[in-house]
Amino acid sequence: MKRKCDKCDRPATHHSVEIIKGQKIEKNLCDEHAAEEGLLVKAVHTPINELLSNFVKIHSGGGGGESKDLTCDNCGLTFAEFREQSLVGCPECYRAFEKGLAPLLERAHEGATHHVGKVPARAGSGEARQQKLMRLRKRLSDAVSAEDYEMAAALRDDIRRFEEKSS
Repeated sequence: MKRKCDKCDRPATHHSVEIIKGQKIEKNLCDEHAAEEGLLVKAVHTPINELLSNFVKIHSGGGGGESKDLTCDNCGLTFAEFREQSLVGCPECYRAFEKGLAPLLERAHEGATHHVGKVPARAGSGEARQQKLMRLRKRLSDAVSAEDYEMAAALRDDIRRFEEKSS
């Protein structure tokens, strides 16, 4: 059953429940009456391409200096065109515009410039975990090469425990 606005016959698009001094007060209001009561906050929806374009324009240093003269040798796109469109023309554009894109990507990804994958929060820092695991595996490989099988067995067990603890 569709509800009607408490103040008119239009369909109710907002439903609110307030409890004041133990009394439950329900309101069913249309957009107009919800706005009158301060319940409706009009959200301005900006298209994603416009948000990206604005972000690129703001954070790419205004296009001054060396980066404004950059052109992709593969597709011919200029850095200025990239700033306007927020789209690269081909994979080679990333190399051609590296000087202009690097600071932009760092700001957009909070300083990260390399993909390290996802790691569950309980596993701690993914990068630190991966590095420790790589060091253990390298030591295991060195121990096997040196025919130090006792050390290799201990490292193998350490790796297993580390992997089990992280999963």
